[in-house]
Amino acid sequence: RCDFVAHLISEATMSLDEDAVDLELEEDEVDDDEDEDEENDEEFGVEEKAHGNTSQESAGSAGKYNTRDVNDQVFEELVLVGGQAEEVQTVWKLYLSSAESREAAGEAIYAAIFDAAPSIQSLFKTPRAVMAMRFMNGLSQIIGSLDDPKAMKIIVETLGFQHLDLEVTVPRVIIFREAIIELLAVEMDLLLTANARDGFATVLNYVGGSYIYVRVKFSERLKLLNSSWATATKKGMDEVAMAEAAEAGEDGETVAYGDVARSAGSAGFAANDKVQDKIKKRKSSKNGWFNGKKSSTAAEKAENAKETSGSEGVNDFRNTSVPTTYNEMFMFNAAVMGFGSHTWMNEVLSSFDTIVSNVANSYRLQEECDVLSLRLAKYRGTINLGEYKAVMLASLRSLCKDWGSQHEISWSWLWENVERMIKALMGKPAAQEKALSSLFNSMDENALGTIRREVYAKFFAIAPAGQDYFKQSTTRLHFIADRLVIMTMDIYKDPKRMVEDISALGLRHVGYGIPTDLF
Repeated sequence: RCDFVAHLISEATMSLDEDAVDLELEEDEVDDDEDEDEENDEEFGVEEKAHGNTSQESAGSAGKYNTRDVNDQVFEELVLVGGQAEEVQTVWKLYLSSAESREAAGEAIYAAIFDAAPSIQSLFKTPRAVMAMRFMNGLSQIIGSLDDPKAMKIIVETLGFQHLDLEVTVPRVIIFREAIIELLAVEMDLLLTANARDGFATVLNYVGGSYIYVRVKFSERLKLLNSSWATATKKGMDEVAMAEAAEAGEDGETVAYGDVARSAGSAGFAANDKVQDKIKKRKSSKNGWFNGKKSSTAAEKAENAKETSGSEGVNDFRNTSVPTTYNEMFMFNAAVMGFGSHTWMNEVLSSFDTIVSNVANSYRLQEECDVLSLRLAKYRGTINLGEYKAVMLASLRSLCKDWGSQHEISWSWLWENVERMIKALMGKPAAQEKALSSLFNSMDENALGTIRREVYAKFFAIAPAGQDYFKQSTTRLHFIADRLVIMTMDIYKDPKRMVEDISALGLRHVGYGIPTDLF
């Protein structure tokens, strides 16, 4: 019995050992499964986190701009996600192709905006047809560059620079956005998908917010430009101070010839022969910097030697002219920097005061850049506008005693915008002049007669109020139409003279009181 009991105990013990081993194996398998699950969870967590970071990056690039809000606190590059850029461009192309012409498409947008908010019509003083084309060109440029955020930012900044004189607000941006999207929804119907609609909303919010940002944030730059320009050009000096400076120059003190020239232009010094002689001499030396006449003739040298031979040594420096105005300092620096033979700088210099003075008037600024491009088109040679910027900054640094980093940024910003406007037209005037000349030369008398009649018929149809200002005979009206054709060609041939002629013509018509919106 004892043996039998011992045998049973031994078998039970072995069974328990086997169960324990199996249990340990099962526990090990469970632990391995749990470890694998934890590893999988960790891997999944890493992937999910990486995916989340990617989504955040995509949202971050476009998160500051959305379909609902107009963000005027930042101005960065816009990156559309989810294929919105392609859909927006596709819908826009279809809209343009569905219209009779680009003019008709622009007119539809113009009408949609002003029907939605008639009160904002007072902001636009340009004729309806011109404004409609500006809408079209601006929107086409922006939408066409959606796949290049950097280029798009430059385009929007340039357009914002041209809208500095307009009070762009968030409610007005929303009016523009909704009017344009509703027009596209009506015209495109199902082709305007939800994704494309969101894309248009985001783009229009971005553009409107950027306009506001440019206007608000750059207002300090405009003030800095105006103050430093007044210092550089001595616009704050009154006539009495200039007269005293001119008299001091006559007494032997050092006077900048630019101040004498301005004082000679006033009534008190117009008859002063000595001052006029000095102006002529100094102007001739001033022009020499850009005309290549850097040295005096033998006769002039002899005359100068004769004048100085009887003078005391202390007066040898009496005629030294120190540049004190922008034009003087610019030409001095241009000669020193090796740009004395670049005569195209004279064209920019002659227009620069008007450009700076009208920096906040987008239409006038654009007109000045247009005319300047026509004048530069007459120059035969290479034009590097960056050279003007270098001389400009060097001259302003010398004239503005409080010059700092903000001055540098502001003036560089101004010139970059002006340079973009000029470069956009460089090379085109010659082709345009050739095309116009070919067109007008191909017309016979019958064609010209048709133009004479139709120009007034279309004008009176667009602006019926204009009929009240044309009371001349038909012969006189035809003469005016012929003059318009000739002036169109002449402004390409001699832009400087034509600007003066057109200004004189405008002055002769001041008494008629013609509203500017008829233009």
